[in-house]
Amino acid sequence: MKILVPIAEGTEEMEAVIIVDTLRRAELDVTVASLTPGIIEASRGVKLAGDTTWDEVDPAAYDVLILPGGFGGTEAFIVHEGIQQAIKDFSAAGKWLGCICAAAVALNKAGVLENKKFTCYPGVESLLPEDIQPVNEKVVVDGKLITSQGPGTAFEFALRVIAECGKPDLADEVRAGLLL
Repeated sequence: MKILVPIAEGTEEMEAVIIVDTLRRAELDVTVASLTPGIIEASRGVKLAGDTTWDEVDPAAYDVLILPGGFGGTEAFIVHEGIQQAIKDFSAAGKWLGCICAAAVALNKAGVLENKKFTCYPGVESLLPEDIQPVNEKVVVDGKLITSQGPGTAFEFALRVIAECGKPDLADEVRAGLLL
């Protein structure tokens, strides 16, 4: 299972790091792809670096695309043509899509939230159309879409990704190791 996690200036660092770290504890193949070369400054000033850049990966070679939140990162995902196309392609191919926090707005921009049950950070619903609104749950799975609310739900989100990708026993093992 190959997982692609893009990051950009303003990405929510806790979400990005917790997701990547937890998935790697499950020995999943995770690639962090920065939208820009070098170090990015995340939403709270923490510096992060990708394993590679978005331009150097082929999104079609991945099984799962996960967007961490943070308003700055989400804004970058909304306007980035490659990210938007990848979201559409993953959805059309029936591949797993995941997002947390404000990144639901980027998924909406790509047109994949219509008729889907999802969640996001409270307040983000004001940035979505009236007919596309979240439910108030920490983690929601609808088909091949996994969504979550924010930094405090990032562990539960990542563990659910592990379980939904066919490894529920491994998710339990990782949970125990994290003392959750």
